[in-house]
Amino acid sequence: MSYGLRTGGLDSLKDLAEDIYAFGPKSGSDAQTFHDDTLRQLIANNRTVRRPELRKLVPLSDTTIYELERRGEFPKRFYLTPKCVVWPLKDVLDWIEERRRASEDERPENTPVPDVRQRTSRPVRH
Repeated sequence: MSYGLRTGGLDSLKDLAEDIYAFGPKSGSDAQTFHDDTLRQLIANNRTVRRPELRKLVPLSDTTIYELERRGEFPKRFYLTPKCVVWPLKDVLDWIEERRRASEDERPENTPVPDVRQRTSRPVRH
């Protein structure tokens, strides 16, 4: 069966979850808990977010996100189509949780300031 998973494909995930439910507990509160947990895991593991959703989750500028990503300190984006960039939601949420734990231990180090002299538009004159 084809589920057509795509960005925000909640209906497809529900269909997939229904097929998985067939192998779990059949009745009672254990079955409902199993079904709810399975659906949550499918959504969390397969859901992707586009840039506007990412901005709501991570209040950083695009430039900062791209710089962190380039240095390997932020989850990598990937292209669904040549013009559609997405990030795996699970990786983004894991990154936020990792930053939260690091923040509890000590203050995170500063992100380097971009070299504005390398800009092609609005160059800085000395």
